[in-house]
Amino acid sequence: MTRHSPISPSNDDKKMLWKAYVDRRPTRVPLRWNVNPRVILLNPALNPDGWTFEQYVKDPGIHIRSNIRLQEYTATELSRVSDAESTLPDHWTALGDVQNTYDTAYFGGTITFREGQVPGVESFLSESDFDSFLARDFSDVLANPFIINRMAFHKALSQAAQSFSYRNRPVRISPFTLGFDGPVTAAAAIFGTDFFLLLGEDPDKASRLIGKITQDVIHRNRVLRKIAGFPEKGEGGSFADDSIQLISLDTYAQWILPWHACYYDEMFTSTVSEHTRSIHLCGDATRHFKLIRDRLGVAAFDTGFPVDHGKLRNELGPDVEISGGPHVSLLQSASPEACATEARRILESGVMTGGRFILQEANNLPPNVPFENLAAIYETCLSAGRYS
Repeated sequence: MTRHSPISPSNDDKKMLWKAYVDRRPTRVPLRWNVNPRVILLNPALNPDGWTFEQYVKDPGIHIRSNIRLQEYTATELSRVSDAESTLPDHWTALGDVQNTYDTAYFGGTITFREGQVPGVESFLSESDFDSFLARDFSDVLANPFIINRMAFHKALSQAAQSFSYRNRPVRISPFTLGFDGPVTAAAAIFGTDFFLLLGEDPDKASRLIGKITQDVIHRNRVLRKIAGFPEKGEGGSFADDSIQLISLDTYAQWILPWHACYYDEMFTSTVSEHTRSIHLCGDATRHFKLIRDRLGVAAFDTGFPVDHGKLRNELGPDVEISGGPHVSLLQSASPEACATEARRILESGVMTGGRFILQEANNLPPNVPFENLAAIYETCLSAGRYS
């Protein structure tokens, strides 16, 4: 076996690995790569047709084909260097996503498309708009221009899928629902730096703004879940708020955390004491994790960069799940040897204590990562990630 060509375990071995992890009897750290269609659309080798993100967002056929290509790539290629099964799904899926623009677009932003980038929404309001925004009524979800557009697209997707097949497998369109990338992240996207000036100068007003965003999203998501045939509240509980990395622990505890609690409580059946909730937090946000664990009942943290994995394990204890790994820029530009060294360093940091660590990228696999780098990290996990 060479470093760059690891012998991947069988599908049965991978199933046993994940079952052992879930049963709290892990035999090895599992490895996964979190991916979305950008690894296809922004990689010319995987996107010979030259599809763009604008086409992906607006053209049902290209949207379906992009998702199929991603699912096929995951099953046939990434499964060789991860603990994902190397089996094609019984059916292909698509859901009409617009990447991470949906919250800001819902509140009035315009989705923009730049060459070589994922879709984005530039901040479109300023400090002079705080009061008018607080007074705006977003209660009629189905009259929202963004929702009208995406529900029409979802209908077009469903129609296109009826006559679409690839590798003798049909396409199924997932129900149209939305998650939440967090109120601070939404406020930062809508108002830019002016929101953080408000947070410093008038935190009570900033908290009211955060509360409005949170409550409007709760209402939006409940309406969409009802239309999709789901209960208003889901099980477990997960969302994100990357921009809390930009505020102090005291500011978060006093002005933001109550609204995070509100979202968990209003959107999910889980309770703090059950410790079944999870959260995604990219960036330098680990100073908030212990408080989030204690006050919100979060027991699984999906991390980004920078993260001191050993220190974080010491702070959170052995029962909390931590997902993380090498920084994405390292994956893109470093040698396989450097990637393997970093993976080993993380695995040996103490983060494996308790058996609640998942190795992955930090965070979300970017396009154009050399396959040899992924293979080097997986081989390291196969050896250094074992529990004695």
